[in-house]
Amino acid sequence: MANTLTIAVIGDLFVTNELFLEALERWRGHLPFDVTVATHCVPWPDEPLAHNDEVREFVGDPEEVAQFVQPADVLLTHVAPVTQRVLERAEKLRLIGCCRGGPVNINVAAATARGVPIVNAPARNSQAVVEFTIGVLLAECRNIARSHAALARGVWLGDLYRYDCVGRELRGQTIGLIGFGAIAQSLVPYLAVFGMHILAYDPYVPAERFAALGVESVDLPGLLARADIVSLHARVTPQTVGMMGAAQFAQMKRGAYFINTARGPLVDYDALYQALHSGHLAGAALDCFPEEPPPPDWPLLRLPNVTVTPHIAGASKDSAERGAEQVVRDVVHFFTGQPLEFCVNPAVLATEKRG
Repeated sequence: MANTLTIAVIGDLFVTNELFLEALERWRGHLPFDVTVATHCVPWPDEPLAHNDEVREFVGDPEEVAQFVQPADVLLTHVAPVTQRVLERAEKLRLIGCCRGGPVNINVAAATARGVPIVNAPARNSQAVVEFTIGVLLAECRNIARSHAALARGVWLGDLYRYDCVGRELRGQTIGLIGFGAIAQSLVPYLAVFGMHILAYDPYVPAERFAALGVESVDLPGLLARADIVSLHARVTPQTVGMMGAAQFAQMKRGAYFINTARGPLVDYDALYQALHSGHLAGAALDCFPEEPPPPDWPLLRLPNVTVTPHIAGASKDSAERGAEQVVRDVVHFFTGQPLEFCVNPAVLATEKRG
């Protein structure tokens, strides 16, 4: 290839062009080429994520993206749509960097067919989600969010000191983690500080890992029956879609709390509404929804025993900076023949000539 590496950067209002450029500047000296960079910006999160039959959770016009990326050797992005048409136009493209855990805005199959590796940034927001989960856990169980909302309207909810309205301290409570990947495992030391007993369900994690972290491994029915608080941390797969439905909420202890800082499709929200409205569950904290944003008249928004936030668990300056840094670092690894830290489609590397 030529001695100049052309990099197309499509940032947004969270992972900004400036973050990509700063990361590139830090690593530029490690690349054996001159580097030219062009930037484009899409208006996420001010504009909500879109979906089509090919890619999901994207913002931007695929035709504009195709035109912008056409001369590039490398594309770095966060939420721009990378469709088959974009890939067909970008004949020089050798590498895509997407600073997300799941690059659903990219047609991975089309990129793989064209021999283009995709590097990504799993776990870049794990710490943000861990801290946020602790925050909404406290906010819901101790009435912080609803008392703030009321007092901001000039309403003094003194009755939240009634015995039948107050929550319990976290110390001594049993929490059940559904899914025991990086985020749930990182939660453990924070929960342990509160003196909580921790259960977890994940059939894909070896028993030794639970034991090493002092967590009791249980099956899902056992977790639901014993936990005072259930916190959801599973991935979305065909097997996990709707995994928390009417039967599962009925298995939970009366007066238990439900936390979802993972993904909306994991939950049957009509069933959750019934469990909350009936009083079977004491409350819920939700950062993820079946439709985002949910409609203003969505019934769960009207319940007094629900804390809701607009899917911001992973939103921190640190996670944005970390995502840009991770994919730029792997750009350097790719063009200097080093092993990639993260690659979505590693099979293409067997035939890819680097450098």
